[in-house]
Amino acid sequence: MKIKHGMILAAGLGKRMQPLTNKKPKPLIDIGGITLLERAINLLINHGVDEISINIHHLGHQIEKFILNLRSQAKITISDEKDELLDTGGGVKKGAKEFKDSPFFVINPDTLWSDKYLEEIQSLEMEYFNYNKPCLLLVKKELSLDNSFKGDFNLNNSLVTKDEQNKYIFTGLQIIKSDHLASFNKNIFSMNEVWAKLIRENNLVGLESKQKFYHLNTLEMFEKISSLSPID
Repeated sequence: MKIKHGMILAAGLGKRMQPLTNKKPKPLIDIGGITLLERAINLLINHGVDEISINIHHLGHQIEKFILNLRSQAKITISDEKDELLDTGGGVKKGAKEFKDSPFFVINPDTLWSDKYLEEIQSLEMEYFNYNKPCLLLVKKELSLDNSFKGDFNLNNSLVTKDEQNKYIFTGLQIIKSDHLASFNKNIFSMNEVWAKLIRENNLVGLESKQKFYHLNTLEMFEKISSLSPID
């Protein structure tokens, strides 16, 4: 069974990337000749996703134009948050409503995605169907280029937990269904609220990534990642 739907979170303000993001939205930043957004799109399409929703806010018209000019095998739609940012949870809830009861990927383009992740996205899908629970792709802090990350979660026999000594970072890739968001009777909320609820219910599983983790969250990280050669 294949997951055919995906949601890309592209509505962030990119404040920590200023002045680079003053005139260009962060997802359209180019690394190694490919924008962050296109890297996320390519990973989903190369896995077999054929319907993608992308939420937009800051300089969203540039992303709309980029998608319009992009030759893509997938149907790509825009979820407009230009008037009001809905945070990650609210953005996914709105952007994925057309997916109905189907499970879907949610991907953050801040991570430097490449075909190196194809095997892991396939394994994540298998993990999801094995447990029939929302599933996160996590990576040990030691594999992150940015050593300032404190960690988000732990893994205990595939079950995601949290404590004061979190050893894993969330890579920005997950699988979920809309019914896990439907219980939040508000438009603006974070995925952290969703994960906290799932963890309390022992209803969140994870898969460990073995890839070196490149996450574009600051201007310093942009300069450091851009200096690496070659970039996949």
